[in-house]
Amino acid sequence: MVEVFSGRTLVNKEGDLVDPEQALRNKVVGLYFSAGWCPPCRDFTPLLCDFYTELVEESEPPAQFEIVFMSSDKSAEDMVEYYHDMHGDWLALPWTDPYKHELKKRYNITAVPKLVIVKESGQVITDKGRKQIREQGLASFRSWLEVAEVFQNFKG
Repeated sequence: MVEVFSGRTLVNKEGDLVDPEQALRNKVVGLYFSAGWCPPCRDFTPLLCDFYTELVEESEPPAQFEIVFMSSDKSAEDMVEYYHDMHGDWLALPWTDPYKHELKKRYNITAVPKLVIVKESGQVITDKGRKQIREQGLASFRSWLEVAEVFQNFKG
């Protein structure tokens, strides 16, 4: 993820700037492409919040998992409202950062919501994160870790 967000700054829900190199190091990352105007997004986001809370905030030790929200909202105000009202305590690419368009191309995002699970290098583990969370719940994270470790060993 260091490579994917190199030279970028992320924000947290409090509006603080976050260095992606530190925040995403050694983690499996969910790239969450979503928008407040999108009913399927508003349906899935609470499930993603519960998933994230159980993995990161209620697990001891916390899972090595982070989410980065890429907004498809129509304005910065819409993004902030959706992010604050419905999202978990994860990170976001600022709405004003045009890099979200490059990420949409890179990960072939043609519709929202889309949750692409990637390893630290940005290599895709699965582009079906949403479907897997709905069907497998927390077990999906274990399978992502296994794939990430296979990548790591293969690179090795």
